[in-house]
Amino acid sequence: MSNIRCLRTYRVPDRPSLIWLELETNDGLIGLGETFRGAVSVETCLHEELAPWLLGRDARQIEGISRHLLSPYVGYNSSGVEVRAASAVDIALWDLAGQRQGIPIHEALGGAARASVPVYNTCAGYSFNTSGKRRDIGADDASQGPYDDQVAFMRDAGALARSLLDEGYKAMKIWPFDIYAPASQGQLISLPDLEKGLEPFRKIRDAVGNRIEVMCELHSLFGNHSALRICQALEEYQVFWVEDPLCKMDDAASLSDLRRRTRVQICGSETLGGLRPFRDLLAADALDVVMLDLAWCGGFTEGRKIAALAQAYNRPLAPHDCTGPVTLMAGLQMALHAPTAIYQEVVRATLATWYRDIVTDLPVIQAGMALPTTKSGLGTRLADSFKQRADLVVRETR
Repeated sequence: MSNIRCLRTYRVPDRPSLIWLELETNDGLIGLGETFRGAVSVETCLHEELAPWLLGRDARQIEGISRHLLSPYVGYNSSGVEVRAASAVDIALWDLAGQRQGIPIHEALGGAARASVPVYNTCAGYSFNTSGKRRDIGADDASQGPYDDQVAFMRDAGALARSLLDEGYKAMKIWPFDIYAPASQGQLISLPDLEKGLEPFRKIRDAVGNRIEVMCELHSLFGNHSALRICQALEEYQVFWVEDPLCKMDDAASLSDLRRRTRVQICGSETLGGLRPFRDLLAADALDVVMLDLAWCGGFTEGRKIAALAQAYNRPLAPHDCTGPVTLMAGLQMALHAPTAIYQEVVRATLATWYRDIVTDLPVIQAGMALPTTKSGLGTRLADSFKQRADLVVRETR
C-alpha cells in the first residue's frame, strides 16, 4: 500500500501567487506539486476541503482521486481555487507514481514521443505575475537585470532577438499591445497605437529576418474588433501564433469567427482549465494550437486527456509556464510524452535566478532544446535551503 499520511504546503511572502505541496505516503515517499494564483485560498482549500478526504487514500488510485477532486459541483470548473488545488495534488500523485517505479513521469505516462523538446523564451523578466501583480511596462522603464526581456522587447526587440539567438533560442514571445488595452477596456485600438505595437515585430524582422519564430501574446485583453485588427496587422510579420486574442477565450463562436477572418494561427489557452472547454473549442474549429497548464487544468490526469484531444484534432500542443519551477518540470514531462507537442515555454530570466532557489533540478537546455529528465518522478524536489527560509509559511495536515 502507498497511503497518503501527510499533506504539507509551503508559501513565501515574496512569491504570493505560488504555493507548493508535498504529499507524504506511508512507504516513505514524498510527491511534489505546485499551483499558481491565490496561494492563500488554495492553501485553505487543500487543508480544509481536500485533506480530510485525501488522508488515508491509496496514492496509486490516481484516476479515481482525480475524478473525485474534479467533481461536477459548484467551483469545480475552469481554473478556480478547487481545480488549482486538485491540480497540485494530481501533479504530486504522478510524482509519487514515477518514484515508485523508478522512472520519469513521461515514461510512466507511456514513454517519450521525442528525444528532446524545443523551447521558446517568454520575454517576461524576473518577476512577471509572481509578485501578485501584473507588470505592464514601456520602453522607458528601468531594466532589472540582463534578462529583463520585458523591458528589452519594448526598448529594442531586434537586439533582444539577437541575444536569444546567441543563446540558442529559436523562438520568442512578446506582448507589446497590452499597454494599449486599458484606455478602452480592449474594445478599440487606434491606428497610431497599432503601429506602435507592431514596431517590436518590425525590429525583430529587420534585425534577424526569419531566423527566429515570434509569438504574440494578447493576454485576453481585447474585444473582437480590436483583436481582429491586431491579428490582421500581424500577418505581415509571419508570427507563429497569436495567443489568447479575445477577452472571453471560452467563447467558441467568436473565436471561430476570428480564426476564419485572419491568417495568423490562434493559440489558446492555459486559462481554459479542463477537458470540456478544449473539446468545445476544437469542435468549433476555433484553435490552431492547444496550450495547457498542468497546475491549472487538473494535473497530468486531465492534461493527458487534453493532449489526446489535441492529437485527435491534429492540433499541436504547447505546455505553459510563466509561473513556477514545478509547473515547468511537469510541462516538460508532458511535452516529452504528448504526440503533438511542439514547444515547452520557458523564461530565461527565472531559469537563471529564483527558480534555482526553489528546487534542486531544472530542465537542461542545449541549442534551444530541453533534454529529458533522467531522475524518477518529476525529476526535482524542493531545495533544502528553500525549506530553511526564515519567512517560509508551512502548514501541515496529518
